[in-house]
This record gives sequence, C-alpha cells and structure tokens, in this order.
Amino acid sequence: QVQLVESGGGLVQAGGSLRLSCAASGSIFSINAMGWYRQAPGKQRELVAEMPTGGRSIRGGSTNYADSVKGRFTITIARDNAKNTVYLQMNSLKPEDTAVYYCAAFRGPEAYWGQGTQVTVSS
Repeated sequence: QVQLVESGGGLVQAGGSLRLSCAASGSIFSINAMGWYRQAPGKQRELVAEMPTGGRSIRGGSTNYADSVKGRFTITIARDNAKNTVYLQMNSLKPEDTAVYYCAAFRGPEAYWGQGTQVTVSS
C-alpha cells in the first residue's frame, strides 16, 4: 500500500503562485511515477503534470505537462529512504486553474490517490 498526504492548496489572486506538496509513504520502493491531476466543478479529472521516479514511467519515461500549464507549472520529486515527496510549483496562476488538485502515485498498473487539495484563483 501507498499513502499520500497533500498540502499547500489555498486561495490566491490571478498572477500569484502556490506550491503543492505530496508525501508518499508505505510501499514506495516500487513506485515508478508520481504526478498531479485536477478536477474542476462539472469537469472530468485531468492530468496536470507527471514524472517518473527513476524507473520507467507508465507514459514512456518522460515528464509530461498539460498544454494549459506548460511554462507556468513545474513538477519535482524528492526522494529519501522513507518517503517520496512530489511538489508542484504553480506560477502565473489563472482563474481557470481553479480546481481540486489530486496527487497520484503509480506502481505498475496500480494507482494511488491523495485526498485532494482545493486551489482557488480569484480574478
């Protein structure tokens, strides 16, 4: 099992920045990718950013960003023996970035999800 704990959401004005964090613990040795997804009201959950942790990514081994966030958001992963932490630095935020952001960890065909953190960008 993998446990994911997110933090860092909140309310920010358009043009501002936020950093989301997600700590993964448990059976992390076999996680091969981590990322962030988001879901806005009335919309489907969508990929924001994803990167491999050192093994092969389920999407082919490279870091992926949604077109809508390229150049504004940056995903990074910090690893130690006990946990992996994935960060999402969000700059130049727009009202359309408002959503619940979910951390995800992938272990082969298995996906683990965080509880979600609300990001609200006011105009």
